[in-house]
Amino acid sequence: MNSIRARVASPDGIRGRGSRSNVEHRYTERSLTPSTEWLNSQCAAGENPHGAGDVGTRVINVKARSILSRNTSPDIGFNVSLNPYQGCEHGCVYCFARPSHAWHELSPGLDFESVIMAKMNAVECLERELSLPGWRCETIAIGVNTDAYQPVERERRLTRRLLETCLAFRQPVALITKSALVLRDLDLLAEMAARNLVSVRVSVTTLDDELKRRLEPRTAGPAARLRVIEGLARVGVPVGAMVAPVIPRINDHEMEAIVAAVAERGGAAASYILLRLPHEVDPLFRDWLKVHYPDRSKAVMAALASCHGGRAYRPGFHSRMTGLGPYADIIAHRFDVARRRYGLARRLPGLDTSTFRADGGRQGKLAF
Repeated sequence: MNSIRARVASPDGIRGRGSRSNVEHRYTERSLTPSTEWLNSQCAAGENPHGAGDVGTRVINVKARSILSRNTSPDIGFNVSLNPYQGCEHGCVYCFARPSHAWHELSPGLDFESVIMAKMNAVECLERELSLPGWRCETIAIGVNTDAYQPVERERRLTRRLLETCLAFRQPVALITKSALVLRDLDLLAEMAARNLVSVRVSVTTLDDELKRRLEPRTAGPAARLRVIEGLARVGVPVGAMVAPVIPRINDHEMEAIVAAVAERGGAAASYILLRLPHEVDPLFRDWLKVHYPDRSKAVMAALASCHGGRAYRPGFHSRMTGLGPYADIIAHRFDVARRRYGLARRLPGLDTSTFRADGGRQGKLAF
């Protein structure tokens, strides 16, 4: 860990990484690094993610006990989600999922974007859970915490196999991504869309390539994301945009232009989320501001505080997504005006749960 800290001392950060350091997490008193026993059981030989001086991406193959997660938050539009990967190489400095790496005794900083866990038995878990008598079909959100189409997917192909499984079960899914790799699966997505089994939300944070590079270093560029929207719409996949996060004094001036670009490419819906800074994301984002926008740092944090009762972030239901107060009201009004001006809905239409097959279509194949 010390060798990594020394490597990231550059005031300009690390090329291709969103964070500059392995910020200590909220469970630091227990351990700052994963146990040797755990790493040995999960890593292939020579794949220690904390090798001396190495901040390259390391992928750890793991076996999950289950793959579906339940959500009971009243301000989130889904009840069940699925994430084939833990950690995300995209390196978005603002990612609200960064603190989840602390559960594995890894840092929400560099570890989150350089130590990726691939749930290699994800398909088997999904097949088992969809076949349980207690499963009542409802839309599964894929890629909520970490992007299901991040770079490791190109080789592991877990997301494609999960979509194939969902198609076989007639299980509807709602995808969220900021990766152009989703177009690889256009054939599969088009077939699912024809059965009203899939919708896609593309995260479009900015139209500025330089800001994208600083904020989301290993993601597709703005033009590529708009091409994703266009490509999905062309084959009939319901597609919308998430303008998230909206960051005061950084990208809030772009909202109207983003909504217009999304509508022009065939997007059907748009929504936004104000920047959220839970747990360790707060110091990581402040450090990012200090490096990239030192002249705006105080103004950015002051605007955020005005939306959260004087704090950088207040995790109350509903208000955590959009904030409260004059600045938050202005953002909400501007976005709503832009959305209506360009004919975009707030949300995509619901998906079909009525054709679900608990046997994944196997019974019909046997009968044939």
